Amino acid sequence: MGLTSLEKIIALQRNPANIRNLCILAHVDHGKTTLADCLVASNGIISSRLAGKLRYLDSREDEQIRGITMKSSAISLHYRHGDQEYLLNLIDSPGHVDFSSEVSTAVRLCDGAIVVVDAVEGVCPQTQAVLRQAWLENIRPVLVINKIDRLIIELKLTSQEAYTHLQKILEQVNAVTGTLFTSKVLEERAEKEKEEEKDSETSSGKQVYDWSAGLEEADDSHLYFSPDQGNVVFASAMDGWGFSIQQFAHIYSQRMGIRAEVLLKSLWGDFYLNAKAKKIMRGAQAKGKKQLFVQLVLDNIWSLYDAVVTRRDKEKVEKVVTSLGLKVMARDSRHSDPKVLLSAICSQWLPVSQAVLSMVCEKLPSPLDMTAERVEKLMSVGARQFDSLPKQTQELKRAFLQCSSGAIAPAIIFVSKMFAVDTKALPQNRQRPLTQEEIAQRRELARQRHANRMTAEQTAAESCMSQDGQLTGHSTGKMESLTLKDSKPEEEEEHKETFIAFARVYSGVVKKGQRVFVLGPKYDPTQGLSMLPEGCSASDCVPEVPHLSCCSMESLYLLMGRELEELEEVPAGNILGIGGLEDCVLKSATLSTSPACSPFTPLNFEATPIVRVAIEPKHPSEMPKLVRGMRLLNQADPCAEVLIQETGEHVLVTAGEVHLQRCLDDLRDRFAKIEISASKPIIPFRETVVRPPKVDMVNEDLGKQQKVAIIHQVKEEASQGRSSDTLLVDPSGLVTLTTPNRLATVSVRAIPLPQEVTHLMESNTELIRTLEHLNMSLREGKSLDVSLRTLEAIAGLKAQLESLLRGRKWRNAVERIWSFGPRRYGPNILLNSVEGYQRPSVWQCLARGDKAGEAGAQAAVIRDFDNSIASGFQLATLSGPMCEEPLMGVCFSVERWDIQSSALPQHQDSLKDDSISHETLGDSVVERSTEPSEQAEGTAAGPGQASRRPDAASVDCYGPVSGQLIAAMKEACRHAFQAQPQRLMAAMYTCEIMATAEVLGRVYGVLGKREGRVLHEEMKEGTDMFIIKAVLPVAESFGFAEEIRKRTSGLASPQLVFSHWEVISSDPYWVPTTEEEYLHFGEKADSANQALKYMNAVRRRKGLYVEEKIVEHAEKQRTLSKNK
Repeated sequence: MGLTSLEKIIALQRNPANIRNLCILAHVDHGKTTLADCLVASNGIISSRLAGKLRYLDSREDEQIRGITMKSSAISLHYRHGDQEYLLNLIDSPGHVDFSSEVSTAVRLCDGAIVVVDAVEGVCPQTQAVLRQAWLENIRPVLVINKIDRLIIELKLTSQEAYTHLQKILEQVNAVTGTLFTSKVLEERAEKEKEEEKDSETSSGKQVYDWSAGLEEADDSHLYFSPDQGNVVFASAMDGWGFSIQQFAHIYSQRMGIRAEVLLKSLWGDFYLNAKAKKIMRGAQAKGKKQLFVQLVLDNIWSLYDAVVTRRDKEKVEKVVTSLGLKVMARDSRHSDPKVLLSAICSQWLPVSQAVLSMVCEKLPSPLDMTAERVEKLMSVGARQFDSLPKQTQELKRAFLQCSSGAIAPAIIFVSKMFAVDTKALPQNRQRPLTQEEIAQRRELARQRHANRMTAEQTAAESCMSQDGQLTGHSTGKMESLTLKDSKPEEEEEHKETFIAFARVYSGVVKKGQRVFVLGPKYDPTQGLSMLPEGCSASDCVPEVPHLSCCSMESLYLLMGRELEELEEVPAGNILGIGGLEDCVLKSATLSTSPACSPFTPLNFEATPIVRVAIEPKHPSEMPKLVRGMRLLNQADPCAEVLIQETGEHVLVTAGEVHLQRCLDDLRDRFAKIEISASKPIIPFRETVVRPPKVDMVNEDLGKQQKVAIIHQVKEEASQGRSSDTLLVDPSGLVTLTTPNRLATVSVRAIPLPQEVTHLMESNTELIRTLEHLNMSLREGKSLDVSLRTLEAIAGLKAQLESLLRGRKWRNAVERIWSFGPRRYGPNILLNSVEGYQRPSVWQCLARGDKAGEAGAQAAVIRDFDNSIASGFQLATLSGPMCEEPLMGVCFSVERWDIQSSALPQHQDSLKDDSISHETLGDSVVERSTEPSEQAEGTAAGPGQASRRPDAASVDCYGPVSGQLIAAMKEACRHAFQAQPQRLMAAMYTCEIMATAEVLGRVYGVLGKREGRVLHEEMKEGTDMFIIKAVLPVAESFGFAEEIRKRTSGLASPQLVFSHWEVISSDPYWVPTTEEEYLHFGEKADSANQALKYMNAVRRRKGLYVEEKIVEHAEKQRTLSKNK
């Protein structure tokens, strides 16, 4: 098929029934970009000979060097299938785990996906991840089993063994899909049961319990991949061939006289051909016969490879070519590389593009086939249900499903990412080919310019000989400097980056220059509709609405891989690029002409950014350029995060080493264009406390005396730092601290939380944040419309916490939760154990009835300075005493909190006193100025609360008492933390390594050296590959992939994904105390302490005091001979 014109593609865009939006998903190096090359070559954009070698969609230089895709890029292809013409918007996505965020951006815009699986490696970790991403976005996948040539050439399997191997791969892929389906059915079943329970509570009578899981009735036949369903293609993209069994069923039905439908059902499966009876019969395996698929399909391919590649039998090749009726060029048949001849034959006999594209057209849905379930899922942002959205918003669902391009249909566009393009690459700035007249004109101009220059030089030479040579020289110099100055801004302009939005139109027609609303992720259509006048459009003068802004789409582009084509308008159902949104959209956004549209749900990112580096320019004067460059990088990368720390460092957070390297290269060469220096990766740690250990470091039982001795030792250390009259550490670990003005006393105890509770709080941070927001609104006397689902989720969290926090010391603990921290939603708890202090519960939003009135009655119970205690706890959990890292899994129980009644009158007297000090005046000014900002942060008592409590107004909640109480609470928490056995927690990666048996030992060696721990290993059936699953500290992971590849000569490559936080078992402050420990470790015990090493590294980086001996025994060595 020849090159398709732009007019043809524009015409095809208007028919959404024949549009297919699809992406290619797979594990790294399974052949996505090679397959994309074959599909691109079918449109004549690149030569079919270069398909697989050119990697057309890998347009970045580092992608070509590394041989992996790093960004998702789109291209529009035209395909004629039968009498229908189709437009395929194809997106190639990366397979490396570091760039899985790019996969999320691609999947959101598509309706279907091609999942590519390597025939040798089978299902790999990233294959499972992409199948899960496709499942979460409700898009339909089809399967391509690629690299089948490796089974013939590398593994040297027979056709019968290859058939068994392919069956196993299909089973593996279907098993992944099956688990996703099962979990969905069980979730739905659980929800159904909840509703039934509610119904049963209202209705009386006996209940018959249904024991079925709901899996029997659920229809999952359409989910699985099976060649006879037509959603599987077997291919070798590198050799240019691929087929579905429909093609062979069609060929053999003509030759054998058997109906194509019969062959289609029996070509894959346990069927064989009975030559005598001329019938297809079942039970090939039991009777030891060849399956139809082996006999009719694989044997032909195997014999072709045998003739062309293995034996190079020219006669047989000629026979095959003539029997298939193919034309092979003489230069291909004479080529020294047999693969050239092979691909020349195969690409004509079984072209891979035809097999894949016809499967895509038949099996993948068009934009018109979008399910109602997917639309509801897209529009239900946060905890809100689709039914609770405004009526106008729910009516937009029809516009989605109709995918209408009518004049009245509202335009709805989703931008999944922003990508940077060199301004020179834009169509309006691209150089167009010159006509003959223009070439002649330019030639004449050049001749004229040359003649002028020659005459100017002659006159200059003559004038130099004359006396006024100086003046002429001066003016010439002046002219040269002027031309230089003029050319500089042009050069700067040339290298400018332009941002283009990677988007899809879900409804309506998008026109160039059209104005639309930009809906932020927190935009609420209910609020927007109430604030905006009816029938308001984005071109009108719009009043201020939170999270809503307007912008115009300056230019529209058709994405064609490395190139862009300018468009005037784009109808619904198409993928496009939009220019001119860089000031309105940061990374992703929802655009619409209707303010009733709700923002789409945020993208599901598989990888969490964890690798941090601090960046600074080589020359400090270039700091503004770096700041601008980092802002552009933040916009251009969906996963990278840029932040400025309290220390003033500019920190870049990325998903892994390869991602970090790409971001630094981009910053250097594209966005900042300056020399930068990056620090060593900043490794995050967490601090926690554990239960006192029962055994010492040599696994001997610890006596009670030892424990007491250790606590006494901690107490002594603590009391050295603070004067003993304000600080008291109890042997049981209770810390009592008095404020410097002797007006308040706080007693705090630190208790380690069970691991399950920490995990639960970590996984529910968004929910805890919502809970805190609700409580803040209730304290301020506001009423919030909360969806039932959110309240159910909060109640569920409470129930889970109650089931996990059991036992004597946790009695009624969930009701007594004061606050979560740090930042009010972290994995630490502040408990209210103060006798006689009943403060409102954090779960007060779950109370039924008149919520506002009930909250009002409860709020009166809050004691003065209640917020100061919570703020002190927030500060203490944000930076712990070991190395100023956040705390995790610690519960601080406030067991005593006394404020002397003189705390309040004293302060008032000082205000009334004639001799007002400047400090008091300062305090009262601060009180007034900071009140609104503090309230915004949720730390102040709300205005509603102050009006309900007249005496609260007299309390200066920003005065010195409050400040001293915050500091005292923070110090008390830190000392309580130090009174318990302290531990560091390290971030851990799960690491999946595929390696052959001969390099297994080396892989274990590298893992052992880097503190890794192997969880399990298994051998892949039918191959000599082992899959090793291990955990590895993030701190030890830098250079790990490179070292593994070096040590194993490239035969093993790891995939690292952030998994969890793990307590490092060794105590960083450990010193030998028992006799056995002295015997084992020696008096100095200077063997490597991993926790101490990490802790000191962090302290050194933060500029904190590090206790280490630089020189020991600094005496000159004396020998006997020297001593004479």
